[in-house]
Amino acid sequence: TEVGAVRAASCGARSARSPGPAPDTARMRIADAFGPGRPPVVSFEFFPPRTPEAEARLYETVAQLAPLRPTFVSVTYGAGGTTRRLTRDIVARIKRDIGIEAMAHLTCLGHTVDELAEIVDGLTAAGIENVLALRGDPPRGQTAFTPTPGGFAHGAELAAFIRERWDVC
Repeated sequence: TEVGAVRAASCGARSARSPGPAPDTARMRIADAFGPGRPPVVSFEFFPPRTPEAEARLYETVAQLAPLRPTFVSVTYGAGGTTRRLTRDIVARIKRDIGIEAMAHLTCLGHTVDELAEIVDGLTAAGIENVLALRGDPPRGQTAFTPTPGGFAHGAELAAFIRERWDVC
């Protein structure tokens, strides 16, 4: 992932585009967990599994970790967005069914601005309000990052785009 990942929002006022969290989901801004006088922040990071069996094991593992009371978990994003729907589904299910705050990774790689907007719309509709905006790594075999035409070249651009349009952090 891109060094110096950028937090995806200012956690400020809701924009007109953001529908807010899904019904019956608690609001939790991961950014609010940090700071003086706060308890230590503990998180786990998972990558989307490649098989249905591995996906079932992932949910079992997260449920087994729940008694440790992690502050949040995050789910990475496949190269070129190959797991974007799975990332959304996993973070939504972890938050909804297991009760642990979940953050979705989102990369610029392989997406236009319109596609990124559609992805963030899907995340917010699923009750996800914590997104880690990243540039993304060059595809395997390439040494340089090449922005997608109509997309972003840097994670900071994606973060600013998200911040302007959705009430996510």
